[in-house]
Formats: sequence, structure tokens, C-alpha cells
Amino acid sequence: MITYLASPYSHSDPDVVRDREAQAANTAAELMLDGHVVFSPIAHSHRISDFLPDDMRLNHEFWMEQDLRILESCGLLAVLMIDGWSGSKGVAREIAHAKERGIPIVYLNVGAR
Repeated sequence: MITYLASPYSHSDPDVVRDREAQAANTAAELMLDGHVVFSPIAHSHRISDFLPDDMRLNHEFWMEQDLRILESCGLLAVLMIDGWSGSKGVAREIAHAKERGIPIVYLNVGAR
């Protein structure tokens, strides 16, 4: 079973974006150490965006199409409750998509293993 790790990403402050990416990568690593097979769209795609045309790098719909298709193959949605998660359009769509498909959802506190 693959665990999909949802977390917020976009923000007007680049330092917040970097911090969110680091928190997602750290949590993905912790989950992997606990035996999960993890896909984190933030940790796995952050670097890829550097190789996309400028108009695609932060294109929300482009990334949602990629991510929701992968979510459909996962057995669990883990939502990382870092600052901004509850107001994130992407996280909200991932939660709704998981609910529509009967994918179980767990909510993770920061630093909780």
C-alpha cells in the first residue's frame, strides 16, 4: 500500500515555501522509516518544477492532475497539519478526492511519529 502525504505548498513568501517543502520531505522520511511506502507530491515534485517552463511551475491545475491520478493508486491519505493546511485548496481537493474514492484518511500532527 502506498501512503500519499498531503501538505500545503504555495505561499507568497519563498521562505514559507522552502519550509513547507522541508517539513513534507522530513515527514515522508519519517513515514518511510516507519515502514510506509510514501508519495509526497511536495517532496517528490519540488525539484521537478525547476525544469518546467515558468508558466507551468506553479500551475495549480497541472499539478492537481498529476497528483490526483497518483492518489487514486494509494491506499491511505495522510494529511500533514502544518501551518496553512486547513486553508490549502490543494489539500482540500486531495481530501475530497480521497473521500469520493473511499481512501482512508489520517491527520498527522507536526513531529508526530
